[in-house]
Amino acid sequence: MSFKIAIIGAGSVGFTKKLFTDILCVPEFRDVEFALTDLSEHNLTMIKAILDRIVEANKLPTRVTATTDRRAAIAGARYIISCVRVGGLEAYAEDIRIPLKYGIDQCVGDTICAGGILYGQRNIPVILDFCKDIRDVAESGAKFLNYANPMAMNTWAAIEYGKVDTIGLCHGVQHGAEQIAEVLGAKDKSELDYICSGINHQTWFVDLRLNGRKIGKDELIAAFEAHPVFSQQEKLRIDVLKRFGVYSTESNGHLSEYLPWYRKRPDEINKWIDMSDWIHGETGGYLRYSTETRNWFETEFQQILDGASQPIDVSRRSNEHASHILEALETNRVYRGHFNVKNNGVITNLPDDAIIESPGFVDRFGINMVAGITLPEACAATCMSSINVQRMSVHAAISGDIDLLKLAVLHDPLVGAIATPEEVWQMVDEMVVAEARWLPQYAHAVDGAKDRLSRSKVKTRDWKGAASRNVRSIEELRAEKAALKQAG
Repeated sequence: MSFKIAIIGAGSVGFTKKLFTDILCVPEFRDVEFALTDLSEHNLTMIKAILDRIVEANKLPTRVTATTDRRAAIAGARYIISCVRVGGLEAYAEDIRIPLKYGIDQCVGDTICAGGILYGQRNIPVILDFCKDIRDVAESGAKFLNYANPMAMNTWAAIEYGKVDTIGLCHGVQHGAEQIAEVLGAKDKSELDYICSGINHQTWFVDLRLNGRKIGKDELIAAFEAHPVFSQQEKLRIDVLKRFGVYSTESNGHLSEYLPWYRKRPDEINKWIDMSDWIHGETGGYLRYSTETRNWFETEFQQILDGASQPIDVSRRSNEHASHILEALETNRVYRGHFNVKNNGVITNLPDDAIIESPGFVDRFGINMVAGITLPEACAATCMSSINVQRMSVHAAISGDIDLLKLAVLHDPLVGAIATPEEVWQMVDEMVVAEARWLPQYAHAVDGAKDRLSRSKVKTRDWKGAASRNVRSIEELRAEKAALKQAG
């Protein structure tokens, strides 16, 4: 069978290569066309060379094109996959750096909290541009598969305002299930059956069965506390498990910034995080990691290109949802996964308009969600706090209403646990000014924000130690980029 897949943000070399090889693991998909598009022509050149090498080595009829013209890439596509990061590391640095001045300590900052909300403000106008192109020039009924964060906000905007058939995809559920299978001593991951439901990055394992035997709270706590690694790396997640009775899908560091209880006092943070890897809660950890590894594909390009000459190993197909969804839709081989979609009553105690992450089955008729799930009350309450923030954030991004944006940030659980309304108002003004070139909907508000900042008497806080090493400013990142360019 032949159809076209467009990948927006294809310059994300490693992830694009994974999606590409996963899809080509499906025998019926050998004749598809991949249209790659990105703002970086240099990155496109590299990834196209890698994918062309895979096609050549495997003697496939697959076609690969690459263009900076997004609309041309989308034209005629049946599936459009997005993995973009609007503003790149320059904007992301401000998402972490500025809130930290006000005491808001984020490990990742890409989902909610101050950083995630501003990330959504940058992404949503661009997501709507993608949707317009999909409506205008893609194949009729085309599906938009969003991998980009903030997952819920991007998917919400694409469905409600972009009017495109959209599904959000993440791998947090799979990673959480792998942990559980390991602590329970499963010989194979297939021995664990689970139902996971909630919202993206706040999804909960509400039903666990190992070889058909139901696993309860006490057994799971004991298993995690006995594990020599996870007992240290996932201290916060284990504490939430003890109090809520169910395990969260999200990493220790991510989960810590969605809740108001663990990162609000500097002296408390070290009790709950683990510094063996950034993902376990390090301040600005993901920014540090992303900055240090941002050019990995440059230094390893030849090695990746040489590796692309090997035959595709079908047994190494990843658990990323995209290829499995496409296979189910096109071949009617049923696939079960966890997907981000509009609720519409699927989870009984969350709002209908919310973007949920919950189990579903895919076949040629589409994505069919398992309905009638009721979350434990504490899980629903925690999700509701984030949903309300997401809703306001999406509506602010669409309208360019800076006052609504400030209210969204004010209602964020971690921000609200730390900052006063006066501090929030100033912080958002500062972030909008710093990120103005990626926020066209707030152009009318920038001068007013600058004026308020010039007259403000709100004092920010000192931040030192690991945070100051990890969280670099836009100016520092630009200087590094210029030095790298000059060097080579």
